[in-house]
Amino acid sequence: MLGRLLDSLGSGTVEIPSPLWEHVLSDLAFLRRFSAAADPSLRELSGRLLATKVMTGAGGLELTGTVQVAIAAQACLPILKLGIDWYRGWSGIVVYPSEYVARRRVQDEAGLVHEYEETAAGEAWDAGPVVVSWDAFAEAPASGDADGGETHGGDPPFNVVIHEFAHKLDALNGGADGLPPLDRRLHAGLEHHRWRSTLEDAYQRFGAAVDLIELQLPGDVDPESSAADPYYARLPLDAYAAQDEAEFFAVSSEAFFVDPHRLRDAFPDWYELLSRFYLLDPLSY
Repeated sequence: MLGRLLDSLGSGTVEIPSPLWEHVLSDLAFLRRFSAAADPSLRELSGRLLATKVMTGAGGLELTGTVQVAIAAQACLPILKLGIDWYRGWSGIVVYPSEYVARRRVQDEAGLVHEYEETAAGEAWDAGPVVVSWDAFAEAPASGDADGGETHGGDPPFNVVIHEFAHKLDALNGGADGLPPLDRRLHAGLEHHRWRSTLEDAYQRFGAAVDLIELQLPGDVDPESSAADPYYARLPLDAYAAQDEAEFFAVSSEAFFVDPHRLRDAFPDWYELLSRFYLLDPLSY
């Protein structure tokens, strides 16, 4: 199966076999929401992504057809209506079997350079590859029922593929800051100042909710540890969204496609703008 997919590279599209596509849809419950109305478009777009990007396994991961198509299908949700050109300017997708150790190099305000290592589930490099870990979403709790609807409860939605590819969209205007480019034709009437003010309002309210939870944590619970997860579970988004506006946009995009009811109930105005940016409303499928 993998060989047949790779044989199509350079042809403009990859023909995804029906059994493989149906297998991926059965494994990813939230995709079923789009399967009836948008399945032909999503499948075709996934084939184009596989033909135009070079996917590489790292850390010993075998790139099976299931791995490739599962990543492509999720990556194409954000551009389902925008089009493949919104993923221009880069060509690589690197897939690790699980979380990996990333080396970081940052410069502080005094000009001193600090190097350190941290465990990551994914990242998106400016003009470089998208990096994701297979286990990060293959083992994530399902955020949908058998019909593609939400379960309304449990942990906030999590999807590292949508998250990192949302960063790629955000960075198209010169840097990830939570304000992706707004096309004059596609996004007519969607003004930058409204986007920024709505984003800031939702981001500040979410940050205040995270701060309140952390103030209420028992003294022996580290906010960064898994022991704190049950306390954060009542949030509409993963607590990582409170990092900055870029992360809030990326985490919101995860929720928008994976558990839209939860996001809309918490931030209806922000949900509306995401619908206008992505040119679709998941709740209408």
